[in-house]
Amino acid sequence: MSFKDLKLNKPILRAVAEAGYDNPTLVQEQTIPFVLERRDVITSAQTGTGKTAAFALPILQLLYDKQTAPKKGKKIKALVISPTRELAIQINKNFVTYAAHTNLTSAVVYGGTSIEPQKDILKKGIDILVATPGRLLDLHKQDLLNLDYIETLVLDEADLMLDMGFIDDVKKIDRLCPDTKQTLLFSATMPFKVEQLANSILKNPERIEVTPTSSAAKNVSQVLYYVPKQSKIELCLHVLRNTIEGNILIFRRTKFGVDKLHETLINNGFTAERLHGDRSQIERQNALADFKRGKVNILIATDVAARGIDIIDLDAVINFDLPNVPETYVHRIGRTGRAGEFGNSYSFCSADEKPYVKAIQQLINVQIPVEETHPYPLDPKAQPVVHKKQGSKYRKGRKGEGSKQKKKRWY
Repeated sequence: MSFKDLKLNKPILRAVAEAGYDNPTLVQEQTIPFVLERRDVITSAQTGTGKTAAFALPILQLLYDKQTAPKKGKKIKALVISPTRELAIQINKNFVTYAAHTNLTSAVVYGGTSIEPQKDILKKGIDILVATPGRLLDLHKQDLLNLDYIETLVLDEADLMLDMGFIDDVKKIDRLCPDTKQTLLFSATMPFKVEQLANSILKNPERIEVTPTSSAAKNVSQVLYYVPKQSKIELCLHVLRNTIEGNILIFRRTKFGVDKLHETLINNGFTAERLHGDRSQIERQNALADFKRGKVNILIATDVAARGIDIIDLDAVINFDLPNVPETYVHRIGRTGRAGEFGNSYSFCSADEKPYVKAIQQLINVQIPVEETHPYPLDPKAQPVVHKKQGSKYRKGRKGEGSKQKKKRWY
């Protein structure tokens, strides 16, 4: 199937061709016709499957006929809600690319940066708005945003949105838009909470599931290293020096862990950048730009900071800390081995993370090969380290020895 078969008009087809895409991906092939029919849609697909174009192209097509700017300025007709700033910026870039040969305009608004330039853009009027939930509601509260003309509402990365605690904001945004709108929900995984949200705001939706969310990327070679927790940094340095070349994305569970590993790599002569929620918007953008430009070849990130960012030519992913949610593993390793290329994933597992490996292998239905020849092997009998709190010597009874002796009481 080609993009022409999806009944897209010439200006959009031209922009798609210029962006270097010949044929639609499976998720685009299945989603676009339903969106063009103005149906509500739930699409479950991993990142890297072309989800953004699956909603961006049909939205542009639907708005194309109404693109003449009225005298009072344009009204926002399509709203895309995204959980993170990076993802919102990425989605807007795609809209700009695909709308190159139309008069349709889009803009992006997000928190953590000055609100004034965003106010100016909104005053001029736009057709499509991409936003993070907090900043959108903030602008609406200040009466700088009119959602009365929304025809299509897109909730992207819905599972991450709920993980980040945005469920009430999402419901509020849904209520602020007209009842007649079309709603599109995209999610990498479909946990119960996402199902609940979908049932409460979508009307008789079409369901599309592209490659079960449990299937791990087929073009990714996976390797598992068993290693004592305290030796993970040494193992990471060993692997970076002897095994991996090219652009590498390393995942850590905490912001503190990201900072600690970043400092160690810099001190050992590597070029690295880091992404996590405590860094300012400008710092995060610069870190990502340096990595994409090749100024640094290692990017260390938390899951939330790295979700949805599109990195082309990623050679390897390192799971420094294994995720406790098995779907997250699938998500992480899916960053490499995209678009027909081959990639590698390396996972470090300490004694307390063994249950995570079991859950991951059950989900992907694959036994991950173990690399046993490395300098920091884990003792197979090693038990997880349990940090016990030091108890009081008076723990079992409230009275000290002295008070337990028979004493004359006043009663």
